[in-house]
Amino acid sequence: MREVDVVGVRVEMPSSQPIVLLKEVSGERYLPIWIGAAEASAIAFAQQGMEPPRPLTHDLFAETIRVLGHTLSQVRIVNLTDGVFEAILVFDDKTEISARPSDSIALALRTGTPVFCADEILAEAGIPVPESETGDPDEVVEEEEVERFREFLDQVTPEDFDKS
Repeated sequence: MREVDVVGVRVEMPSSQPIVLLKEVSGERYLPIWIGAAEASAIAFAQQGMEPPRPLTHDLFAETIRVLGHTLSQVRIVNLTDGVFEAILVFDDKTEISARPSDSIALALRTGTPVFCADEILAEAGIPVPESETGDPDEVVEEEEVERFREFLDQVTPEDFDKS
């Protein structure tokens, strides 16, 4: 398992399909996951620190976990079958619950929980972004990263992740 950061939510054109973009913490691969519009909003709200006047579903679930005296210890993206990603929520008492990655990521952002991805998934669906000339991935200019990702999005479709 590799830890990944949530880069953000993007919209793939021309289909206008939302994508959550993850990046390896200690690596150069990005992982795009196609998600629904509601989940994209939930992730974007959490990243921006927006608090709605009434709790949204992910806020409610995070509060329920807290009030019941538990914590979410990890989110794991564990499987990719026929283009569909699967995740597992891992709680402090070792309880594991199967979940969609989009819901899991939205919850992780609200609870400060790390997100991990199976090595096999990153090998299969991860998109490498080359390091800078100095070899330091942190020195890659953000504008160049965004442009490379836009080029990738212009060429990729959800079917590209279909194993068949």
